[in-house]
Amino acid sequence: MARRSRPTYQLPHRKKRRGFGRLFFFVLIGASVYLIWRHEHSLKPARAQLTTVTRNEASKPAVPKAAPPPQPVVVTQQSPSDFPRPIHDVLEAQIALARRGISPGSIDGALGSQTREAISVFQETQDLPVTGELDADTRAKLTLDAPLMATYTVTTNDLDDLQPLGATWLAKSQQTALAYETELELVAEKSHSHPLLIERLNPKVDWQDVTAGTVLQIPDIAYPDADNKAAFVVIHLSDRYLEAFDEQTNLMIHFPCSIAKKVEKRPVGELHVVVIIQNPNYTVDPELFPESSELQAIGHKLILPPGPKNPVGVAWMGLDRPGYGMHGTPNAQEVGRTESHGCFRLANWDAEYLSQLVWVGMPVEVVQ
Repeated sequence: MARRSRPTYQLPHRKKRRGFGRLFFFVLIGASVYLIWRHEHSLKPARAQLTTVTRNEASKPAVPKAAPPPQPVVVTQQSPSDFPRPIHDVLEAQIALARRGISPGSIDGALGSQTREAISVFQETQDLPVTGELDADTRAKLTLDAPLMATYTVTTNDLDDLQPLGATWLAKSQQTALAYETELELVAEKSHSHPLLIERLNPKVDWQDVTAGTVLQIPDIAYPDADNKAAFVVIHLSDRYLEAFDEQTNLMIHFPCSIAKKVEKRPVGELHVVVIIQNPNYTVDPELFPESSELQAIGHKLILPPGPKNPVGVAWMGLDRPGYGMHGTPNAQEVGRTESHGCFRLANWDAEYLSQLVWVGMPVEVVQ
């Protein structure tokens, strides 16, 4: 087969690109040389200065920057005659939702995931588009019926009841009560609030030296009166919340909750309440805590006294699956964000209220 001869023509656009490429190549080389020269000359003084600073500061210990103080939250004085009215911001929305039994978690004035979930639940109950946002229609229907804040006066009983929390299981078992460690913890739980919000509402208070008679400003939150029992409870594992309904399937409460860390310890299906205990003690079984070297060394069960810092908080509602129940927690801010050994963990204020709604034999449906 005869060899095909190479074409004698070239495409015009290809010829132009080759000429431009040569020009661009030489420009690039020149620019690179200039930038290298400038870089070397500009860095020389900086290097000398850096060396001097390093020698002068080498012997000085690093000083950590102090955390900035929390920014105060200012709530204007309000008269009962100003209400009812629509909410204005996230803090007001959280308080209005909590007063309806739709908990946004610890009140903190931030539009987090639990607050968005609570807003969505309210929107659903009001036949509004479910967005999780404080849009105009939601603000119009989510009204406040009373002033946001109340005053709380620190008492001598408050201060007398405070106790340091033991660092070990054995130390906790030897305490008279697993009480609050600080007045800040106590006041935060009374108002369903994050401790940081309480600090921001009371910026002049020295929380390391609180005295009896100190007047504090706290969110004014009370759940609806528990006049009637709930008909059933539904726990949603994937979204980590618990809801109770009346006989007409009207929503009574919506609370964030924590679930078991291990999937195999998350029971799905119908359970039933078998016992309700207010202010329970807690039995620590080494068999249930194989990861605790302390308990393995002790080798026998310990009984921890009641109190809000008890591992199951201020209320226990046992279920008909051994070792499982709905209960409070010593760390309200972690509810729905951390996981348990298997139980359904609620903020203490939610567990205490739920214990007034449930009854022995009540069905508890656990769904994905």
